[in-house]
Amino acid sequence: MTNTLMELEARQAPAKISAQLAANAQLADDLGQKLREFKPRFVMIVGRGSSDHAGVFAKYLIEIEAGIPTFAAAPSVASVYGKSLQLEGALVIVISQSGRSPDILAQARMAKNAGAFCVALVNDETAPIKDIVDVLLPLRAGEEKAVAATKSYLCTLSALIQLVAAWTQSPSLQQAVASLPKALETAVAAAPQLTPEELAGVNNLVVLGRGLGYAVSREIALKLKEVCSIHAEAFSSAEFLHGPVTLVEKKLNIVDVCVADESHASHLEQIENVSQRGARLLHLNQTDIGIHPRVAPLALLQRFYIDVASVALARGIDPDAPAGLKKVTQTL
Repeated sequence: MTNTLMELEARQAPAKISAQLAANAQLADDLGQKLREFKPRFVMIVGRGSSDHAGVFAKYLIEIEAGIPTFAAAPSVASVYGKSLQLEGALVIVISQSGRSPDILAQARMAKNAGAFCVALVNDETAPIKDIVDVLLPLRAGEEKAVAATKSYLCTLSALIQLVAAWTQSPSLQQAVASLPKALETAVAAAPQLTPEELAGVNNLVVLGRGLGYAVSREIALKLKEVCSIHAEAFSSAEFLHGPVTLVEKKLNIVDVCVADESHASHLEQIENVSQRGARLLHLNQTDIGIHPRVAPLALLQRFYIDVASVALARGIDPDAPAGLKKVTQTL
């Protein structure tokens, strides 16, 4: 254990999420009922950084479970270009830890004025976003002191699963919600998967996942950049074969994000392809083989957050205060 704030806060995630799910249960059920009545034609996700990566998870989750087209917003359309979109009948989900960035607020105001039903997933319940949206769904992660988000990001994904479960009334997703805290506890107690030795001397790598695994691959790549100063880029393992795979001939380092869901067999084929081409593979897997497939990406990420703090320290970097970054970033 590193005793860094990043690792300590990551280890708090199972307890925080257990409390979050209980506290938000009625709010999520009420919101699910509103969404069934509203019947959104499409969903637009608004977020930056880790919140934008959570939006990729939301896209896959909503399209798979609710069958509603979902896409990411370009916040600068409202904040920089001053334009409005045609959002009648849309559900807009704003994801922001602080709920204060000017571009996020501008996009939320535009969406509300354009006729969208707006929901905000925010950790700071006093944030000004609360006065713009129709419903505020608190993340309840508590104060996060480390610059790199860990427990707040996992709380965002858990809130999305609970929201979609309440919306669709899916028994399988409801089971996923119930199993989530225990799955994360298992990941916390598991053996390390990513070690300083594996990444010694590595300055460039690619992170490959598929579907919901790709969604968390983007967050893994961001953390490797933020706290380890490793140039890491995330790709869908299917998309990687459409051109970027030529990089493998240079003995590329690849982090394999392997999630046991419907994409598993296809992803393994693509990983075998890059292995045969000479890639050096580092494997990340969920630690519980009986885990619900929608929970599996969170469990994998839970273990990664703990492991990456050790990697950063071994590289002489303080993961709690990466150079050039601050906790709350505000952009126009």
